[in-house]
Parts: sequence; C-alpha cells; structure tokens
Amino acid sequence: MDIIFYHPSFNAKKWQAGLEQRLPQARVREWTPGDRAPADYALVRQPPVAMLQGRTDLKGVFALGAGVDDILNQLREHPQMLAAGVPLFRLEDTGMGRQMQEYAVWHVLGWFRRFNDYQQQKSQALWQPLRNPGRDAFTIGILGAGVLGRSVAESLRYWGFPVRCWSRTPKTLPGVTSFHGEAQLSEFLSGTRVLINLLPNTPQTVGILNRGLLSQLQPEAYLINLARGAHLVEEDLLAALAAGEIKAAALDVFAQEPLAQDHPFWTHPAIAITPHNAAVTLPEEAMDYIADAIRQREAGDMPAGQVDLARGY
Repeated sequence: MDIIFYHPSFNAKKWQAGLEQRLPQARVREWTPGDRAPADYALVRQPPVAMLQGRTDLKGVFALGAGVDDILNQLREHPQMLAAGVPLFRLEDTGMGRQMQEYAVWHVLGWFRRFNDYQQQKSQALWQPLRNPGRDAFTIGILGAGVLGRSVAESLRYWGFPVRCWSRTPKTLPGVTSFHGEAQLSEFLSGTRVLINLLPNTPQTVGILNRGLLSQLQPEAYLINLARGAHLVEEDLLAALAAGEIKAAALDVFAQEPLAQDHPFWTHPAIAITPHNAAVTLPEEAMDYIADAIRQREAGDMPAGQVDLARGY
C-alpha cells in the first residue's frame, strides 16, 4: 500500500513515521513535483493540482484540516484535479471538538458572568457588583450541527444553558432544540442570545453572518465565529456593535489572514481576536483516525467523514 503526503507546513517525516507505525504494510512518502509513482491514498492540505490529477486508482484522499473548503475551491477551478469516484474525507473531530469546546465555554462563561464588564470597571477603579442574567435567558444558538457543532452543544449543556442548533437539514441532538431550513432560521435566531457559527464554508453560507441575520438575535447578543472568515460581513458586525444589537464578539477567523494591522477589529474594545487557532490538527489523533479509516477502506467499507462534493461538506 502506497500513501503520498503533502502539507505546506507539517513535518512530513513525523507523519511518515507515525503512519507506518500504525499501518506496517504501508509505504508513506512525501509528494514532490514530478512524482507520478502509484499511490493508493493521499493525505493533503492545499495540494498542487498535479499531485492528484490523473490518479484514477486512489481509494481515498484525506484533507488534513478542520474544513475541506480549500480543496473544494481548487476543485471548482480545476474539476479534473480529482478523478471521478475518488472519495474525499475530512477529519472527523480528531481532538478538534475538545478545543472548540474550550474556546466556546471560556467565552460564554465570561460573558454570562460579565467578566468583560468587570474589566471595563477595573479601568475606572469602579467597585460595583453586577447582576448576572439568568441562565434561562442566556440561550446558546449554534449554526451547524455537524461533529464540531454537536461537540460544542454538549459542552454548553453541561453548564445548564439552553442550547439550540440550526442546520440546513433536520438533525437530532440530545437535549438540544433543533431547527432546520430557511423557514425556521428566523425562529432560531429570535430566541438566541449567544450565536456560535460552526457552519461549513460553501457558496450558500458565504456572508451569512450579515446585518439582517445579526439584527434578528436577542438584544445585546454575542457572536462567536469559529468556522470561516468568509461567513462574516465584517462591516455589518461593526455596524451591529455600534447600534447595540451585538454587545461583544469573539472571532478566530477572518476574510483576510493574517488580519491587516490597520483593521478596526484590533482596536475595538468589544471584539476578542485569536489567530485562527481555536482548534488545530492534532497529529497523533489525526493519524489514528486516518489509519483506522484506511483499514476500513481496505476491508471494503466506507469510513465516516466522506465529503459530499455537491453539498460541500
């Protein structure tokens, strides 16, 4: 079994050793330009078109990241890059769920306990206890009910918050109020105090976090964007903050990365910024999943995580 590997920043030798340890029958090599030797599987992040083009014998391509939008964008420009019938797989959590939980819980608890308001009072040397909102009035709404969305929902339910989710198609999550489809989006938004975006990045979801959507949330709502910068209309968030529709936001992803040094988000007191690291690929967990998925493929089964190329996730 031959596996080719390409990632612009990962240590290829570490992945080669880790995969060969998990799959003793495998020969793993880092792909370099001009390599047309046979391959059964490919592990990629932003792969050159020439790496995958014409490889009709591939049994699977694994995208090394939380999303697959980078390779799907390449496929829109170069549809011949991936041969027909070759399955594309995304990483199914592999430790990212817990990292997303940490990020979401930290911000939600901080806003609920009004720690950011206390920090503002500190700058004024003001000693003034503040009243917390009741949990029943602090409903968490999650856009996206995939693996990561379900993981974040579960973690917030533990803290006693009402949790709801919205997805394009019907989903059922234990203890979570579910909404789906365009017809139920407004109802979902109107009851939400903290909106967490974990939608896939598709042509249909680009710009979904716009003024029209943000204005439908409960007054003085909060926003967490953990998905992609393309989801957020940045000017609309600034306008919603100025109008008091949004009280604070935590952003991990941006339309342009790194964020420009003169971007107004840097100096806005109500916006928290992290450099697209809310959840990163954990090599050991990712290699465990990939090795298990390859064993399933070799046994004739289809592992979890296959991407529907038409839907984009």
